[in-house]
Amino acid sequence: MRPRDAAEPHRAASPLELFFDLVFVVAVSIAAVQLHHALTENHVLDGIASYLMVFFAIWWAWMNFTWFATSFDTDDWLYRVLTVVQMAGVLVLAAGIEPAFTDKDFTIPVLGYVVMRIAMVAQWIRASRAPEHRKTALIYASGIAAVQVLWVLWLLVPQSPVQIVLFVVFAALEISIPVVAEKSGGTTPWHPHHITERYGLFTLILLGESLLASANAIIEALHDETALAPLISISVLTLVVTAGLWWIYFWPPHHRAIGGFGTSLTYGYMHYFIFAAAGAFSAGIEVEIDVLTHHSELGDVAASFTVTVPIAVFVLGIWFIAIKDNADRVVNTVVPVGALLVLLDPVIPIPITLTAVVMAVIVAVLVVHRPVDAAHHETGHEKLSS
Repeated sequence: MRPRDAAEPHRAASPLELFFDLVFVVAVSIAAVQLHHALTENHVLDGIASYLMVFFAIWWAWMNFTWFATSFDTDDWLYRVLTVVQMAGVLVLAAGIEPAFTDKDFTIPVLGYVVMRIAMVAQWIRASRAPEHRKTALIYASGIAAVQVLWVLWLLVPQSPVQIVLFVVFAALEISIPVVAEKSGGTTPWHPHHITERYGLFTLILLGESLLASANAIIEALHDETALAPLISISVLTLVVTAGLWWIYFWPPHHRAIGGFGTSLTYGYMHYFIFAAAGAFSAGIEVEIDVLTHHSELGDVAASFTVTVPIAVFVLGIWFIAIKDNADRVVNTVVPVGALLVLLDPVIPIPITLTAVVMAVIVAVLVVHRPVDAAHHETGHEKLSS
């Protein structure tokens, strides 16, 4: 298994990577649905805690494959088979999301994780046959295997605050593995354009959940004439906000956002919050629909926060990792201030109206203050200039 060229021109996502992403469409959708149910039943804290835990597993499984593929995607038969095995693990994890929310039973998600991690360890052992990356690959393999043992043992811990604390500790160990491996054994040849394109594609998957929520609002409107106007309004406003999130995410030349190992870590790890916020936004829209159709135990203000908080987190996250260092003072003022203004939305009577206006203003500013090299930016598929 030979490493890929980190300066390979025109590197793009492979059909296998796009196929791999399909199982995450399933996992993300189930997680968003379960968050929606928890929020609309007014189990806010439990729902958010379960969502963040489940989403960590989804995000980290996707992250591990993506960063491995950017360095060692040989696309031979064994690589493909091991990738399909990882896909099977994701589907098992997805099947266990509902009991994780309702019963705090993480047995099935951990079982799915075992399947994924065994395949991932096998991939790293294969990669260790490349002499220049042998030490790094073996650190990855041994670290992943060791932490996976801890996750299995974690299932034996009874439901309590201790279980939550141990989850945070083990999650910290998970995300420390790349730091230890790359610092101790040498960096793997990751490809900036390929990495940023892969993150952009996953963002599109998550924003697709919001478009589904917009369609659901129209469907509900067809069955509830008493709430016809509000439901149609929230459908339109959801589309406007989702388009705004897309515009903001793909405005900067993302490949410039990651240079050295430190910036790549910041870019990769901050996307946990960006991805989780995008998924939670779709759940929040579903909560708003339930409020309008009188099927929610949440009040109007609380329901609006389920929409505005994820939007603000998404906008602030992408501004921090990819916009602020490539923008002028005007953009660097409007974007974060706009994100904070979004949080004022719950104090007005019409759901997400202020948010839609603020998002439109942010987009208008981004259009006027385009970066000099924006002409070379091709909707998330920019070409390497060297």
